Amino acid sequence: MATGNSELTRMTAADLSAALVAGEVSSVDAAQAQLDRIAEVDGELHAFLAIDAEVSIAAARSIDKRRAAGEQLGALAGVPLAIKDVLVTTDMPSTSGSKILEGYRSPYDATAVAKARAAGLVNIGKTNMDEFAMGSSTENSAYGPTLNPWALDRVPGGSGGGSATAVAAFEAPLALGSDTGGSIRQPAALTGTVGAKPTYGGVSRYGAIALASSLDQIGPVARTVLDTALLHDVIAGHDPHDSTSLKHDWSSMAAAAREGAAGGSLQGLRVGVVKQLMLEGVQPGVKARFEESLALLTSQGAEIVEIDAPHFEYAVAAYYLILPAEASSNLAKYDSVRFGLRVNPEGAGTVENVMSASREVGFGAEVKRRIMLGTYALSAGYYDAYYGSAQKVRTLIQRDFAQAFAQVDVIASPTAPTTAWQLGSHGGNPMQDYLNDATTIPANLAGIPGLSLPIGTAAEDGLPVGLQLLAPAFEDARLYRAGAAIEQLITERDGVPFWAQAPSLVGASAGKAAN
Repeated sequence: MATGNSELTRMTAADLSAALVAGEVSSVDAAQAQLDRIAEVDGELHAFLAIDAEVSIAAARSIDKRRAAGEQLGALAGVPLAIKDVLVTTDMPSTSGSKILEGYRSPYDATAVAKARAAGLVNIGKTNMDEFAMGSSTENSAYGPTLNPWALDRVPGGSGGGSATAVAAFEAPLALGSDTGGSIRQPAALTGTVGAKPTYGGVSRYGAIALASSLDQIGPVARTVLDTALLHDVIAGHDPHDSTSLKHDWSSMAAAAREGAAGGSLQGLRVGVVKQLMLEGVQPGVKARFEESLALLTSQGAEIVEIDAPHFEYAVAAYYLILPAEASSNLAKYDSVRFGLRVNPEGAGTVENVMSASREVGFGAEVKRRIMLGTYALSAGYYDAYYGSAQKVRTLIQRDFAQAFAQVDVIASPTAPTTAWQLGSHGGNPMQDYLNDATTIPANLAGIPGLSLPIGTAAEDGLPVGLQLLAPAFEDARLYRAGAAIEQLITERDGVPFWAQAPSLVGASAGKAAN
């Protein structure tokens, strides 16, 4: 790969934007550099499900023409963007990682995608994911797993492992993801990237292929806190197409990130550490990095406060009742009649037979498992005992957060209890995957914002460790302010930004990562 292309792919979105505005590089150059990088490494990584170079270059060329004509463009105009395949797009297929939607072309863009296009970002491809976002590893995609660029025998986390890997491997400077129980934050932690789950309703869900409607949230993925904030600013805001969209005047996340990086933001910050999120099974290297981060915070004048949230221990159980129940309802639309895969059984099949045969072939094992669990939880005689009880637990968790935020400004925890695990090591045991979401799930149940940023690598395996920050609803900017300040401390400690420490991949044919 040419040196110039290599330099472009390793630029932050903020720096690339500045270069585009200054005329030092064109949008076409930026898009082509990313497409070349994808061609070089993605045969091994499998971060992308769909690429259309002609479409991407045409979009980039349009931005260049508009800029040359003197048009006022958005801050990220011309910057390449990867899009998780859970978001529908008109220019590339939208499958949600499932065979039942193979080749599906949407007649409209998801609102987050439409906002990104309006801001001038250039779609360079759709990223791989666990089927219908059901999974914590991106091993449950119908199109094969995505690999972690830090270690090609490890998972990148899920369900948004494709977006996280694309950003970590310099295939894209920015990506869109979705977070239902941690599917932006956990892959960010496992790949050494930054990811944010906005306040529920802060970003439109219109055009996101629904998993669990009361939990799903669209959010940004990048290599730095500022880049994540810049993309957040693009996609945030009210959408009349989404009944859960909030009418709120959001302050600039990018401004908050710049303020945090300038210094002094941690002085007097009250940081809560929830006892119930310091799990017994936290990997020693993860725990060590987390404690080091707390020490860094206190050295800058932050106050660490221990928080008791007694109902957090029930979060995973409640989540895995609410999510399957809502998923079973949302996935009922895939009936082979209106759209999607159709399998015609032998003989004169009834509609029911066609539907059954199509779902048998089109849905993977994890999707079937959760549909059955959800249908059972919603069935007559069991609703109150399961789904109803889970919703009561959800209320109690929301109250725990309210009490916590009366004492602290933000809550900190490890984003994930372990670093990236070996591909296939969970042996198809779904419970093992479910427990890896234990630290991220409470934020989704409460609808509050969360941010994950890298804080170093674990001593045992040299793999990234993520720090999770949580804030009250509507206080997303608080996360970016604190996150950027912590990121600056980590950079000063290491001498280079964390993303610059990522392995450089030698190409798909070699199948190795080299430092």
